Amino acid sequence: MLKKIISFTAGLAIIGMFAIPGCAKHTTVVEESPVPIDTATISFSQEVQPIFTASCAKAGCHVSGGQTPNLSKGFAYQSLFDEDMIVPGDPTNSELMGWLTGKLSPVMPLGSGPDPAINAVIYNWILQGALNN
Repeated sequence: MLKKIISFTAGLAIIGMFAIPGCAKHTTVVEESPVPIDTATISFSQEVQPIFTASCAKAGCHVSGGQTPNLSKGFAYQSLFDEDMIVPGDPTNSELMGWLTGKLSPVMPLGSGPDPAINAVIYNWILQGALNN
């Protein structure tokens, strides 16, 4: 009888070795925004498009016949979505922010980025839903 008890205990120990590693404690990590959150509504036509016009929509860059997306006035908004550069409400997973922050290379605007002021406007515009307003 003693022999059976020892075998049973050894069997539990073996089962326990496989069961215990499967137990895990999950921790939620909250990351802070890489830029200050702006609660004022960001206007695409008044704030975002002027950035694209001044910094991106230049000959040989993001204009018709140049690099995609076409960021020239009248084309930028649709082009960003056609090229899947924006995830409305989720700037961290929007490809555009990857280029602006240098997570993707080369960093944009080419030759001068990353620019914290530009990044803050674009980040908050995307966070607010990337509206064509």
